[in-house]
Amino acid sequence: MKKALLIIALSVSIVSCNKTAEVKEVKTAYVDTSVLMKEYTEAKDLQAKYKAKSDEKGRELDAEIARFKQEASSFQSQAQANGQAWAQQKGAELQKREQQLNYAQQALSQQLQQESSVEMDTLVSGVKKFIKAYGKEKGYAYIYGTGDAASILYAEDKYDITKDIIKLLNEKYKAPAKKEEVKK
Repeated sequence: MKKALLIIALSVSIVSCNKTAEVKEVKTAYVDTSVLMKEYTEAKDLQAKYKAKSDEKGRELDAEIARFKQEASSFQSQAQANGQAWAQQKGAELQKREQQLNYAQQALSQQLQQESSVEMDTLVSGVKKFIKAYGKEKGYAYIYGTGDAASILYAEDKYDITKDIIKLLNEKYKAPAKKEEVKK
């Protein structure tokens, strides 16, 4: 009787081991986020927008700085002719103006950085939602991110879906633009 129970127990354990070996394969993939952000048209457009804004605002500030430099260089030649009291007063004015220009440069930089950051955060959030929907639609259990802040140290290239995601995101981004052009 003990032998029969032992054989039954052994048979049950072998059958249960076979059932656990039949587990469905988990479908996974990864996206290289640094490549995604370099090749995604909306991200490129966003970068170009803020570069143009920076250049435009920078030109205005550069013109003001050039006027200041010209005034500062003429100050040196006029200082000897107008005396020490005039030179001290004018020097203080120039110093104050230089500080104001430095503050204006810093404020401009911070303003552009904040605006850019808000739009970039919105873009990244949209990309994450898109990838999540893509993953559900394609039946992925996991989609990992690699790139600058890598969370994967190694993955086979066959699991890289970066190009697919970029293609679909760019098509999605172009679609509203085409609809707007048709309306005009």
